Amino acid sequence: MQHFSDHSGTKHLRLYASWDDAALLKALQHGDEQAFAEIYSRYGFELIQQAYRKVNSREAAEEIVQDLFATLWHKRATTDVQKLKEYLGSAVKYRVINLMKTKLTHAGYLAYSRAAASEADYSTEQNLAALDLSGALKMGLAHLSGHTREVFQLSRIEYQTVPQIALRLQLTPKAVEYHLTRALKLLRVSLKEFLVLAIFLIAQ
Repeated sequence: MQHFSDHSGTKHLRLYASWDDAALLKALQHGDEQAFAEIYSRYGFELIQQAYRKVNSREAAEEIVQDLFATLWHKRATTDVQKLKEYLGSAVKYRVINLMKTKLTHAGYLAYSRAAASEADYSTEQNLAALDLSGALKMGLAHLSGHTREVFQLSRIEYQTVPQIALRLQLTPKAVEYHLTRALKLLRVSLKEFLVLAIFLIAQ
């Protein structure tokens, strides 16, 4: 490619501007920087506008086009381009799609992280509540009388039936039911702030 002197620079630029895309591509494949500059001058702004309409960010759009032209230059000798304008438009389109996929993946990861953190916090709260409730139950049971406490423990902790408890404690089934009812009533009073959760657990 002929090199021009500085004073004929304007004429030199006009020469490239008059070339068609095929000629510019051929010169680009041979490492002609002026041909590359002309391609950018001819299509750069249009491509930035194309990207901007999709990503709604001037900075992101410019980065997409800059990356495209950097790739075009570095792979100038091996890239097979038939129609320059269509090639550049498609390349921007795919870069926009990849950017959106990355954003969606990142957004999905953040949403998952937030949900996992929230779930962990909720689980921790549940565990703390269960520990508090366990302590409150123990305190409540300590205030129950002998048979009432034994009936409650056998029924709700060891899951024995009324007949089994009656046989074990040598009580009538009616007496077992009385002590169980009494235990539940007393515990509801003593648990206070754990009332709703305690009733739920006891009734299971």
